[in-house]
Amino acid sequence: MNSEKTHVYFVPGLAAGSEIFRNIKFPETFEIHILEWLIPEKGESLESYAKRMALGVTEKNAILIGVSFGGVVVQEMSYFLKLKKLIIISSVKSRSELPRRMKIASLTKAYKLIPTSLVLSVEDLTKFSVGPKSKKRLTLYQQYLHVRNKQYLDWALEQMITWEKKTEIENIIHLHGEKDMVFPIKYIQECEVIKGGTHIMILNKGREISKKLLEIFKQ
Repeated sequence: MNSEKTHVYFVPGLAAGSEIFRNIKFPETFEIHILEWLIPEKGESLESYAKRMALGVTEKNAILIGVSFGGVVVQEMSYFLKLKKLIIISSVKSRSELPRRMKIASLTKAYKLIPTSLVLSVEDLTKFSVGPKSKKRLTLYQQYLHVRNKQYLDWALEQMITWEKKTEIENIIHLHGEKDMVFPIKYIQECEVIKGGTHIMILNKGREISKKLLEIFKQ
């Protein structure tokens, strides 16, 4: 029976753990796999890291889904895999979709000033991950930021902000919240807009996202 299942692999957002997918529910014909973050090697390129992450996708013809920074990583992983579908949520498909503040941070190297060694005892990373204006969302999301390794945090922030991809991958599917404050919808091209969705809609709109994903799987 296992061979008849559709295998769905998820990669979470920056510093987040598998718990962010707790509200994603599929029928028994789908098997969910969560790929946890690896610790990057010193000076490792995004391409090399994505190749290592891709080794975790052991089922053929799988569906691969990434959230936020995980959406960037799954796009890089897709070059090493043969997938049934590639889906990103609350993410970007190319550098042109990054908000101006991230592009400026890339030019000025301002991301190097974020104290990632302290970031989970304050709110810097949460604000970067969720957006700066909602205390309720900050509190909700911060409890899911479990990857505390400084080497990973420094590396991931730099990879996200300095991502140089210029053209989007063919047939990629993009779900994006109309109220996403990290990657504002005004910069996003060709996506399926989730009404009222924020950057953490994978958590607080889990039922709606699950339904939408099942519709996409059938296409």
